[in-house]
Amino acid sequence: MNTEKRYEEALNWIHGLGRFGIKPGLERITALLEMLGNPHHNISFVHIGGTNGKGSTAAMLASILRTAGLNIGLYTSPYLLSFTNRMAVNGSDINQGDLADLVDEIKPLIDQILNDPELGQPTEFEVVTVLALTYFARQKVDLVVLEVGLGGRLDATNVVIPILSIITNISLEHTEILGDTITKIAGEKAGIIKPGRPLLTASSDEEVLKLFEDRCHELRAPLYRVYPPVEQASFKSEHRPVAISQDITPEGQYFSYRGFKWGFDHLFIRLRGKYQLENACTALAAAEIISGKGFPIDEEAVRKGLAETVWPGRLELMQNEPLLIMDGAHNPAAIEKLAEAFPLYFDYRRLILIFGMLADKDMASMLNTILPIADIVIFTRPLLPRAAEPESVAAYAIEKLGYSKECYIVGHYGEALEKALGIAAPGDAILVTGSLYTVSDIRAYWVGHRR
Repeated sequence: MNTEKRYEEALNWIHGLGRFGIKPGLERITALLEMLGNPHHNISFVHIGGTNGKGSTAAMLASILRTAGLNIGLYTSPYLLSFTNRMAVNGSDINQGDLADLVDEIKPLIDQILNDPELGQPTEFEVVTVLALTYFARQKVDLVVLEVGLGGRLDATNVVIPILSIITNISLEHTEILGDTITKIAGEKAGIIKPGRPLLTASSDEEVLKLFEDRCHELRAPLYRVYPPVEQASFKSEHRPVAISQDITPEGQYFSYRGFKWGFDHLFIRLRGKYQLENACTALAAAEIISGKGFPIDEEAVRKGLAETVWPGRLELMQNEPLLIMDGAHNPAAIEKLAEAFPLYFDYRRLILIFGMLADKDMASMLNTILPIADIVIFTRPLLPRAAEPESVAAYAIEKLGYSKECYIVGHYGEALEKALGIAAPGDAILVTGSLYTVSDIRAYWVGHRR
C-alpha cells in the first residue's frame, strides 16, 4: 500500500475516535504512554495554556528557540490545512509515512486499553497527544512547546512535567466543562502549574492573579507576570516584561521589549493586532526564563525568530483586491480583539463578513461584537458536526439582536466565499471569522481555487 493511502487510512482511524467525544482525565493517556515506555519522560517541555493566544505565543517561542539552534518540537491544535500541522519539528510537519507508522504501532495498544473496564476508550485528542509525544521523543528534540487542548488540569497534555508553564489569559469558554466563572476556569487552567516549576502569565485579572499566586505559593513555583502592551509615552519602568508599541504597517508591526534583563528595540512581527504584542512579549519573557536554564538564546535568534514567525488564520491577509482576511476568533474575548484591530490594520469601503461558529459558543456576545463593524453578513458553517446551523445564527441575529443590514445564508463554506467575492466591489474587504474550523475550511477552499 502506498504512503498516501496508508496516511488516509490512519487519518480516518484517528478521526473515527472523535465519536467518543471529550472525556477529561489522565488515566487512559497515562496507561498508553506507559505501554510505550513513557517517551515523554526524556523530553523538556514548555506547557502553554490559556483561553486565547496560545497558538501564536507557542509559534513565536518555537521560532525563537529553533533559530537559536535548538531542536524544537511544536504541538498545537486545531490544524488549518493538514492534520500533520499539529506536530512539527523545527518548522517541518510530521511526514505522512511517519504518522501512518505510529498509528500502526499504537492500534494494538488501544485494544489492550479497551479490555480494561476501568479505563475504556481513549479519545481522539488523547491518542493524537500520544502520537505526538512519541514522535518528538524519537526525533530527539531538545524541547517541545506543547499547547494545552482544553482547560489544563485534566487535559491529556498535562501528563508532562515542564521546565516552564505559561497561561496566556483567562476568559469564559467551555463553561459546561471548565466551570461558569472566570475563577473556576482559572482553577482548571492552573492545573498545569507543577511543583517547583515557574509559571508565566499574561493575565491581568486580579482574582485570577490571586488564584495563581496562591497555587504557586502552595507548590513553591515561581510566578512571573507579563504586562499589557503600552505606547511609548505611557511606559513605566516598573512594568516588566512589557511590549512597547512603535509602528503599525501593512506587513506587521514594530515594537520594543523591556524584560527581566533583556531590552530590545525595533523588533518586528508579521502578526497583526495589538494583542499579538502581548503574545510576543509572553514568548520573549518565556525565552528569557528558558535561557536562564542553560538554553543559549541570543539577540539574533530573538529578532530573526520573531520576524520569521508565520501563524496562519490570525488576521491573515490572503489577497489584496478585494481584501480577503481570515481570523480564527472563536469566543467573545477573541472576537472583541478582532473587532478592535480590524479597522486599524485595513482600509476598506465596505466590510463583507463571512461568519461560521460552533454551536457551543456564546452566540449572543460574539454577534453583538462583530456585527456592528460589518456592512454585509454571509452566515455559513464549517464542516464539523458541532457547527451551529447558519439559519439559526442568522435568525438569532435578526430576531433577537435586531440586525437589519444586508445578509445571506449560504450553507456551504466554499459557496459562501464565492458569494462574498461576487458581491465585493473595488475597495471592499472580506473577513472570514467565527471559528478556526471555518477559517480552515474556507482557507483550504481558497488555496484550491486561487484566482
